[in-house]
Amino acid sequence: MPARPAPPRQVALTGSLARRSVLLLWRGIASQPRTYVLAIGASAVFGASTVAVSTVLGIVTDDVVVPALGGSAEARSRIWLAGLALAAVAVTLALSVAGRRVFAGIGVADQQAGFRTRVTRQYLRLPLPWHRRHPTGQLLSNANADVEAATSVFNPLPFALGVVVMIGVAAVQLLRTDLWLALAALVVLPLALAANVVFERKMSPAVTRAQQLRAEVSDIAHESFEGALLVKSLGAEDREERRFTASAQTLRDANIRVGVIRAFFDPVIDMLPGLGTLLVLLVGTVRAADGAVGPGDIVSAAYLLTLMAVPVRAFGWVLGDLPRTLVGHDRVARVLDARSTLEPGDGTLEPSTAGARVTLRDVGVSVPVGSGSAELLTGVDLELAPGRTVALVGPTGAGKTTLASMLSRLVDPSSGVVEIDGHDLRTLRADAITSQVALVAQTTFVFEDTVRANVTLADVDEPGAPNDDEVWAALRLARVDDVVRALPGGLDAPLGERGSNLSGGQRQRLALARALVRRPRLLVLDDATSAVDPGVEQQILTGLRAGATPAGTAFAPTVLMVAYRMSSVSLADEVVHLEGGKVVDRGTHAELLARDPGYRELATAYEQETARRAAELDDAAADQTTGGGR
Repeated sequence: MPARPAPPRQVALTGSLARRSVLLLWRGIASQPRTYVLAIGASAVFGASTVAVSTVLGIVTDDVVVPALGGSAEARSRIWLAGLALAAVAVTLALSVAGRRVFAGIGVADQQAGFRTRVTRQYLRLPLPWHRRHPTGQLLSNANADVEAATSVFNPLPFALGVVVMIGVAAVQLLRTDLWLALAALVVLPLALAANVVFERKMSPAVTRAQQLRAEVSDIAHESFEGALLVKSLGAEDREERRFTASAQTLRDANIRVGVIRAFFDPVIDMLPGLGTLLVLLVGTVRAADGAVGPGDIVSAAYLLTLMAVPVRAFGWVLGDLPRTLVGHDRVARVLDARSTLEPGDGTLEPSTAGARVTLRDVGVSVPVGSGSAELLTGVDLELAPGRTVALVGPTGAGKTTLASMLSRLVDPSSGVVEIDGHDLRTLRADAITSQVALVAQTTFVFEDTVRANVTLADVDEPGAPNDDEVWAALRLARVDDVVRALPGGLDAPLGERGSNLSGGQRQRLALARALVRRPRLLVLDDATSAVDPGVEQQILTGLRAGATPAGTAFAPTVLMVAYRMSSVSLADEVVHLEGGKVVDRGTHAELLARDPGYRELATAYEQETARRAAELDDAAADQTTGGGR
């Protein structure tokens, strides 16, 4: 048995602010080492070339320009060499700037793509209970705004690291000129660090608040879009507008707060080189009066300090973006470090065309509620024989959907065990379950793609993808093949967002075909045909009982269906009555009607509801025939 891979490295940063900042920058650079080496190298060339400008200008002026103006023929003959040298420096500067920007941009884009891929992959791996605890808008913000924030510092970082060369060269030149002048010039560096400490303390809470509000605004917008039908049908547009406006206004105020803090920090960083130059002139005046330095030394020191203004500003950009980057990284890390409570095992299931045997032994499911917990299922013992069709009925809140979800391991029992063919689901690999168990829920999701892609959930040329014959067979078994043939393009017909060009019943039948094309050994139908015409529903269930197949071979899945229509329930081999999280009784439909008063009452209510829905369908059909009674 292969060893399980080591757990992934924790993404969250720990320790002091300085340690977290250094670790963040190191990880970012290490994630794209070649790209950032090129970006920092190009920036270093820029720094060296900038310093070289003064050297080349001095040499050209002393050795060529001044002698040429004095009439030296030899100097005039070297003017083209001087021009070539200046042009070479200028081209080097231009290429280094372009290279730094290109490679820094590539590094940021690669990091963002990597983060988004990891976040999305994590979303797909985390269990449904985790998703229910996190609003969709929050998750969208993690994958977009937070990822952008987590990488923002890496745009100016290569520039800041590369121009360290300028600081080194300028510092050496200053120390060679005069120690006191050097100290006066270099004092701007600790002042910049002190300014950043103050800035960080003010900026971090403001940025944290702004990032959280971005997620809240995204969540409200998403709810408004998802609930468009509800909002418009109940005339709640004004309320939604007020709710969104209030949230957007709060975000606006938080962004202004961030902008105000940044507006004070940036000028301070820009001001420091100017103050340094003034201090150099003051110290230089004193040193010149003592005869320690000459006027040229003072001018040279002041010029070198103006060169240092570039790296100081670059570090200011990095320090200014660092708080936002740390906050964004922390928010992304909370997703990437989340651990699934449904860790897969490494067991497999033997392939078979026969239905699966399902066993639930003393199964209980509890969920936390406040400081306590609520029992959804308690002591459930149940066995589904291979190839049998079992109907699960019960009042709302009985635990039917919870039980159905456990069979495809969307949730795990808090106690007891759920087995397929004698294997505990917790010991099986995820693909071993999904290859043999198919769940079709009442709420159907249709991708904005073709019919074929929605049924196969695979690319046309993907190895192992169902072929068109298998797709059509599944569509026939789900009684939706005529609908697809009527669409322009057939299997290649594009379906609108969430299947907007299909009715509710057609979407449910398409989802059923999506499950059947995989030939599952266990088919779980959680009220999956609630919007399907009762007659069509019975045809589908009869086809499943008859052993019809979407692949032309034997196909007799075990079927568990959460049902509300007695016409459907009566087709089941066995009926399980669930109430209050417990199995009250089980047997055939006729047996339960005879001995179970609760089931009899439930059956009567189901029949009345079925009759009411049928009457509504008849009225709707009559309206379409008569033009609405006009």
